[in-house]
Amino acid sequence: MGTTAGQQLRALFYVLSPGESAFGTLEEVPDYVEKSIPFFIAFIVLEFAVSWVQQHKLPGRINDGISSLSLGILSRLPDVLFRSVDLVSYIYVWNNYKLFELPWDSPWTWYLTFLGVDFAYYWFHRISHEVNILWAAHQVHHSSEDYNLFTALRQSFLQRYTSWMFNLPMALFIPPSVFAVHLQFNLLYQFWIHTEVVTNIGPLEWILNTPSHHRVHHGRNPYCIDKNYGGTLIIWDRIFGTFEAEDAKVVYGLTHPVNSFDPILLQLRPLARIWNTFWATPGFWNKLSVIFKGPGWGPGKPRLGLPEEIPAVTGNEVPFNPSVPAYLNCYAVVHFAVIMELYIDLLATVTTLSQENILLRIAIIILSLTSFGFLMEKRPKAGILEIIRCSVFLGVYKLGYLRNQLSLLDYAYETNYLISLPQSGYLLSMEF
Repeated sequence: MGTTAGQQLRALFYVLSPGESAFGTLEEVPDYVEKSIPFFIAFIVLEFAVSWVQQHKLPGRINDGISSLSLGILSRLPDVLFRSVDLVSYIYVWNNYKLFELPWDSPWTWYLTFLGVDFAYYWFHRISHEVNILWAAHQVHHSSEDYNLFTALRQSFLQRYTSWMFNLPMALFIPPSVFAVHLQFNLLYQFWIHTEVVTNIGPLEWILNTPSHHRVHHGRNPYCIDKNYGGTLIIWDRIFGTFEAEDAKVVYGLTHPVNSFDPILLQLRPLARIWNTFWATPGFWNKLSVIFKGPGWGPGKPRLGLPEEIPAVTGNEVPFNPSVPAYLNCYAVVHFAVIMELYIDLLATVTTLSQENILLRIAIIILSLTSFGFLMEKRPKAGILEIIRCSVFLGVYKLGYLRNQLSLLDYAYETNYLISLPQSGYLLSMEF
């Protein structure tokens, strides 16, 4: 079922009425997230403009922005191949174990689901900070040292495989079509709160999760750690004692920064750290604690670790920002735009493509995002990887697997990559 541009815009702020967003079957539920991509882009441009007018500076950096968008694309690629784990598990419980069925077209069902999804998200989010193995997935979202709308799109590839279980109690009585709407709305609402250009929204700060509250959540200042877990509502934090108001200037990122723009490394390095700590820790119960207690836990410490061990913030922290030539930033932006367009085209045409073509496009997207991360970090092998990437892209394109519906874009693809191959050779000759 289609949605108007106005409805899609209001979906970003969770202000669609029950009558506009209630559906009898799962097949009727729009893909609000996919349809929001143009609005994501528009609001990012608007944020840059407002930040420049307000503070005479841009709200982010090219390398970090590309990293955040790369992680966002990577997190959504499984949806191209499979139905959402959240929905598959929910439908299974609904079909086999539901106790009773609330009417899908009742406003009361709509509002109850709104509260239920947000309550489940609060506990999933909180536990993702308090259980090490879940934090290993969720930390990707916190790894940026900037705070802007790019950061909102910085999502974990692995997190979806742990979040589904928190929603299952609702499957005992709430229809899947209603749940699917609110699952998307809850996610979309959290996009606009990742910004510094909105300071305070008055009395609504008492009820809603806002940019101010969420800035605290993303801070690595000691007063910010493990606070403000709410998705749409902040009332859960106020009720369960995890609320903290914005006070001292927030310094963003992890307490121990990862210092990388490589999307694969950002996803997997925390798991490697847990693996190494697991085998280095003596005792069976201690090994289990490495996995299921907090990321700051160690033998003899409380479940969540010692607050005094959280690194102090001076306010003079310098984000990881390798210096690269301006032309290399331009090169990365142009090529990322091509891959972004390829990703959007994949979403739009996935039902018409062969499985071979889909897998090939996904492989090229992953290879490209990895190569961009190498370039932004000035890795020693970045030039070699980029030559391989451009050659593979051009070869696959020539074989007809990447043809776009718009012939003009086809021409732009070919021209861009023919020009880029010698540029990649120049990158190889640089001392990174």
